[in-house]
Parts: sequence; structure tokens; C-alpha cells
Amino acid sequence: MGVIKVHEFTTVDGVVDVPMCTVDYGFPDDLSESIGALTGSASGILLGRTTFEMFAPAWSTRTVEDDPGAPFFNDTTKHVVSSTLSDAEAVWRNSTVVGGYSADRLRALKDEVDGDLYVSGSATLVRAMLADGLVDELHLYVYPLAVGTGIRLFPDGAPRTPLALLGAERLSNGVAHLTYGPAPAAG
Repeated sequence: MGVIKVHEFTTVDGVVDVPMCTVDYGFPDDLSESIGALTGSASGILLGRTTFEMFAPAWSTRTVEDDPGAPFFNDTTKHVVSSTLSDAEAVWRNSTVVGGYSADRLRALKDEVDGDLYVSGSATLVRAMLADGLVDELHLYVYPLAVGTGIRLFPDGAPRTPLALLGAERLSNGVAHLTYGPAPAAG
């Protein structure tokens, strides 16, 4: 049984749906190595439908020459949480639909996969998994920029979500990599 590791690029004001904001900060070696450490232990990718549909055309044609992460994204089994998508394999090879969101189904998947499950983006899915205690590691790559509007991982009105800081590192491009896990139970 592995763990579920979530990776989010976010702004300091918590917006997670503006990936183009990362372009101005480059993709230095230490960022690549940090993300590589997350994907290195993963034997499966878990994605929500929207992120899957954004990633498929972006990654499916890339090669290792284009991006060192391409083999991971293309060769690793992708598990898509969706109640509307029926044939993920037709969209992107090595992809399967696990059905609509079910905490019990994702717990079973976590037990079935030999290794870790890696999640990138997928804010709606991640919110539900956080609420159900399914996220073992939340890796926030916080860009030194506030954009004011956009989809937030923790939107207004979201339930209180206590977390425990597991690690913090400053990357060469000014990005803070913060790692959180579930908060210890109060007692």
C-alpha cells in the first residue's frame, strides 16, 4: 500500500488554476528534482476529469527529448475520477476511468496500487480527498505572486482543514515548496 501525494502549483493567494503564471519563474533543476522525487515512487497517477482532459493533449505527444517528465506521464497508469468520461484509454494511453468520486473506491485503489499515487492539479478531486482524509502528502509549490482571482484549493466557505507541516524548502526560482500531511488527531 502506497500513499497519495498531491502536487499543486499555487500563488501566494492560493489560486491553483493559473499554470501560466509559472512560466515567468522558469523550471530550474531543483524544481525538476523536487517534482521528480514525488513521481519517482509513484506507480499510478490519479486525476480528476478536467485535469485529465487538459493533460492528455499536452503530454500525450511529448517525448523525453521534449520534457524529461514525458515518460512518467505517458507510461504510468492514469486513474481518472469521473462520472461522465467513459473511455479514457481512447483519449490517452494507459488511462482508465474509476467512476465518480467515492472515498471508499479511492481507498481500495490506494491498496491495489503497488507504489504511490501521484495527483497533479485536480482541485475539485483534491478538495474531496482532503475532506475524506485521503491525502497523505500535500506538496504546495507556492509562487511569489498574487493574482487576485481564480480557483483556490481552499475556497471561501470550505471546511476547516487542519494540516501538519512536514517540510519547507526554498527553490532557486523563489518558489517555496511546502509539504503538509494530515494533522495529528487531537487528544
